[in-house]
Order: sequence, then C-alpha cells, then structure tokens
Amino acid sequence: SRFRVVLAVWDRTLPTIVACLDTTLRRLGGVPTYALTDNERTVSVDHVAGVPVRNPEIVHVARHYGMTIRTCVPADPQTKGGSEATVRISKADLVPTEVNLADEYRVFGQLEAACRGWCEKVNTRPHRETRRPPVEMLAEERLRLHPLPSTPFTVAFGTTRRVNWDATVSVEGVRYSVPHELVDTRVWVRFHGDDLIVTAVGQDGPVQVARHGRSTPGSPVIDDAHYPPRTAAANAHGERTPRATSAAEAAFLALGPGAAAWLVEAAAAGARGVRRKMTEAVALAKLHPPGQVDQALGTAAIAGRFAENDLLRILAHQAGETVAKPATQASETHSLQPGTAAWSGFGLTPGPEPDPDPGTESGTGSAGPQPTGEPA
Repeated sequence: SRFRVVLAVWDRTLPTIVACLDTTLRRLGGVPTYALTDNERTVSVDHVAGVPVRNPEIVHVARHYGMTIRTCVPADPQTKGGSEATVRISKADLVPTEVNLADEYRVFGQLEAACRGWCEKVNTRPHRETRRPPVEMLAEERLRLHPLPSTPFTVAFGTTRRVNWDATVSVEGVRYSVPHELVDTRVWVRFHGDDLIVTAVGQDGPVQVARHGRSTPGSPVIDDAHYPPRTAAANAHGERTPRATSAAEAAFLALGPGAAAWLVEAAAAGARGVRRKMTEAVALAKLHPPGQVDQALGTAAIAGRFAENDLLRILAHQAGETVAKPATQASETHSLQPGTAAWSGFGLTPGPEPDPDPGTESGTGSAGPQPTGEPA
C-alpha cells in the first residue's frame, strides 16, 4: 500500500524501537506476518557465517505481537533499499536544507508535528506507482493483517510509576515532572545514560512524554511546560481569579476586569467595608455607564485608592468635573518648598559673657599688687 509512518525519536535504544514498532502497528490497524528492519544492534547482536543472530529481547517483542523480525541483507537494494526508502523520502522534506528551505525546529515537538503532517500528506494523495492513495489501499490490506494485541509490550519501557497529584513521579528519591494530563495514571520510567525517559501508553501506543537530566535527591527537576498556563490575574497578583459565590458578587464582577482587579487589590491592602463599597459600585453603575465605573475601579486598583468616596472622585475626574477643593499651584511668588530661615543661625557659637562690674575684684582672683591705672 506504500503507507508511510515516520516517527521522530531521541535515540535508537531497544525501548525506543519497541515504542516505535507498537505505534506503527497501531496506525496500520493490524500486525503483518513479518517486519523488515535494518541490522541494528538492538535487533541483531552478531553475524555468524552471514547469518544474523537475533537479540533475545526483540524475539520476545516479536512473539508478543505475533510476527517475525527479519533483517535486510547488506548492500542488497531489494531489502536494504526498501527499509531505508521511507527515511530517505521523509528526510528530503522534513530536514531543513538549502533545497527545501524548511524552517529549523526550535523544540522537539515541532519536529514530531511536522512528521505527523507529512504522513497525512503523503498517505492521502495518490501514489505515482499505484495511482491510488495509500490510505485507501491500507483499508483493503488491513483485512489480511493479524489482530493487534490490546496491550503493548511494556517490559522494555522500564519500571512503572504512578503520577502524583502534582504531576510528578518519584525515581530514586527525586521528583521529575510529567505533563499534567497524566495525573493519577501509570507511566514507565527508565534511565538512558544521564537522561530519565518517561513513557506513557495511550490509544495510539507508547509515547515518550518527558525526558529529564539525571538529578540527585533534594533537587527536583520541574519543567514549566508540563503544567497549564496561569491566568493573567494569577501572574499579576499571585492569587486566584475572583469567582462569584453570591448574586451581589456576580453583579459586581460583571462590571468588568477593573472590578476584579479592584477586589484583588483592596483585599490585599486590607481595605475596610469591601462588600459595602462593592454594593455602592453596582449602584453607581445604574447612574453612570458601567464601562466608566469599571474604568474608575481599575484606576482605583492601580492607584491604591480604597477610601470612602474615592470612587466618586475618580468618576468625577474622568467626567471632567472640578473637585470642590482649592487648587495650589507653584510659582515664583508661592512655592511649596519650605523656607530655610530656621537654619540661618545653625553652626554659630556664642562669645564670652561680659563682666558685669569690671572694677570689682573677683572673689576667686589671685592675690597680688593692685593695678594703679597708670601705663606701665
């Protein structure tokens, strides 16, 4: 049928090969009599007199699915060329080159999405030899395929772990994050070199859902991409988005985002009479356009104005009305800068006090001849 299946993988270890094999069979909808592969170390561990010696693990995998694993003959275009045809064709369109001008992939998920799109494209258009879409011919060939096992061969994927409520799994005392959609499900974990690989089995077969570097106890490995995005209010205030639990709260929050921002800021600032002021805002929305009231609430949240009549003053200011209080303007004759007259004598030390009676002998003076008043 020329039905193509292209999967992007990180490595070519036995668990990865088994996962790709299971995914391919589930896309085909059945199991063929044999599968032709290249002479990988995961398939053939040695060649004796030109005869490939199978890896015992891959034999168990083939027995689980009810088929035979065969390898191509080196330098034989009939077998080796057939096993490499899909790789050669897909690389011409998927790998960025100067010929196809394809964009580079920023993340691994973009390459996986490109592979799925390429498979849908080539499997739904007529093939140049059969002149029929491969997906139509596969529907006819599926009648001659063996039944597919309900459960995949999961022994090679590692050990099982239950995903905790915080979307993490514990491996050797270290927490590793997984996509939050897998909470309270079973996954398989294994180490490949310095990487931890997490595999989940879904309707389309085994899928590698997470890959982390090996860590040590006390240093969890968390990927933010495994968790749902936070709301704008939570990012700005670090709290939950306001949700109405009564009719009065619903009427207030219905004014708009400014009302929600006012409630969050007023609660964080410890404002008094929050419920009463919310009721007053709803009443003002009946006298003024609700959009203006919501804008005033948003302004009050930004400026931190939660006192009595602050909302009225902001509404009046937005409407262009003059607030009844004297306005003070700085000028050359009147300045808001305090004067410096109080500092005029700063730093001056007072002199010696004058003698009240210079001609009188002081009781503390020293004995000696008295001055006669004549110049010496």
